[in-house]
Amino acid sequence: MTHITSKKVVRRGRIFPELIIAPEELARREAEDEIFYQRCWAIFERVRPEYMESHYGWYIAIEPDSGEYLVDQDRMQSHKRMLEKYPQSRHFVFCLNETGTTGTI
Repeated sequence: MTHITSKKVVRRGRIFPELIIAPEELARREAEDEIFYQRCWAIFERVRPEYMESHYGWYIAIEPDSGEYLVDQDRMQSHKRMLEKYPQSRHFVFCLNETGTTGTI
């Protein structure tokens, strides 16, 4: 005969509670990310008409501090090429189409 015992599971919370990010810090980071995105989007809007017909569906990696961009048919290749050229700076990759994104929802 088998005995079934019920054990109460004690949940202790987060594994590393000291790594919780304050809501103010999260808000600051989101605001910085939005500013960065808007800087990249402005460059994308400026150069998109130039490449739209000849490179539709390709990817463009934009580094907003220098204003430089790289166009490649493969998303990962455009990302890697930008990392090779600017290893210490952030960049953003858009798709050359009407929305700047790929996929469907």
